[in-house]
Amino acid sequence: MKKITLSLATFLSIFFAACSSDDDNTVNPVGSTITAPATYSFNRGGENTVSYGGQTTRIAMASQTASAIKDNSKTQTQLDAMFAHVEGANDFEDVPGLDLNGSSKSVRSKTAASIDYFSSNTTSSNALKADFDGYLEGQVQDVFPNWETTASSGNSGQLQENGGGSTRYINAKGLEYNQAFAKGLIGSLMTDQILNSYLSSAVLDEGDNRENNNNDVLDEGKDYTTMEHKWDEAFGYLYGAEENPQDLVPVLGADDFLNKYLAKVELDPSFAGIATDIYNAFKLGRAAIVGKNYTVRDEQVSILREKISLIIAVRSVYYLQAGKTYLNENNPAKAFHNLSEGYGFIFSLQFTRKPNTDSPYFNKSEVDGFIDQLMVGNGFWDSTSETLDQMSNQIATEFGFTVEAAADDNN
Repeated sequence: MKKITLSLATFLSIFFAACSSDDDNTVNPVGSTITAPATYSFNRGGENTVSYGGQTTRIAMASQTASAIKDNSKTQTQLDAMFAHVEGANDFEDVPGLDLNGSSKSVRSKTAASIDYFSSNTTSSNALKADFDGYLEGQVQDVFPNWETTASSGNSGQLQENGGGSTRYINAKGLEYNQAFAKGLIGSLMTDQILNSYLSSAVLDEGDNRENNNNDVLDEGKDYTTMEHKWDEAFGYLYGAEENPQDLVPVLGADDFLNKYLAKVELDPSFAGIATDIYNAFKLGRAAIVGKNYTVRDEQVSILREKISLIIAVRSVYYLQAGKTYLNENNPAKAFHNLSEGYGFIFSLQFTRKPNTDSPYFNKSEVDGFIDQLMVGNGFWDSTSETLDQMSNQIATEFGFTVEAAADDNN
């Protein structure tokens, strides 16, 4: 009975309730109770301490670039400039509250650029950035000139979905470059920066960050510590396009990147609750930083790495299976659209992170193998149910779910 009582006491000591504030700056010993607020709202001295404007800016830049890829009046110079924006260049349309053109930030600079995966591997980082450069080049040099041509196996052009549905613009292998670009950024920008940079101990605990956090030493001219800010920046890559995520529980679907596809996975009954798990982990981890409890903080990092990685895997399998379905229905335009989205999510698998490891669920070589299978011969024109099922099973098995669960038709 004594052992049981002690175990219960230990459990209760790490039970997390709701409601926290930066104003409670007591240093909590490891194992003490950390409470999370109802929403992602943190204040110090009455001032908001949450800041992730850079992430909101990059999400907006990525969104406009992904849209511009579908505009056949754009030149390669224009698209390249949007991707690798230079401060002061007139690359973007105005967005209320954001000065995109005046920003020194760019999407390309943070693509495949995490501390943990790429700080000592610039060759791989540059090669992955070049993939995105290639999507833009291929769209302008190959797809745009054939915009009015009906695509066929080995020939780029347009292809309309059955029944007068959407028209898709594809390369000779059936790939939509705009989908490869946008879905590839979900992994190489949003997921990589969250899981492998801002939630990395190399970033959170860099230099004097932990000592300064313990002593409430704030960044110059700011109301937050460096560690608090780094955590907020991770939060921003998922929720930065939300209208007001600090005061309201996120509604999701606010952008066309990670936020949108978290919403879609949440709609699948097999994965319902994932959105709450992720939001709660972000809140509790931030509260743990305020409370100086780095054990609790790191437990939330593990949860976030598992759950956010799962989004990539579920949507990879979903689109492979949707592509298979439409191929079997002899609707190639719709099949190729889904397989193009799947291509981007599969590309993104290399930026996932197994909890408590330094590795993705699938490394670059394994991802390249998947891509090669999709693109062999005439690409999607030659895709078979057997190949798509084999890839789906391999991904689902690695992440511990079934193909059937991920293939639930939630769009």
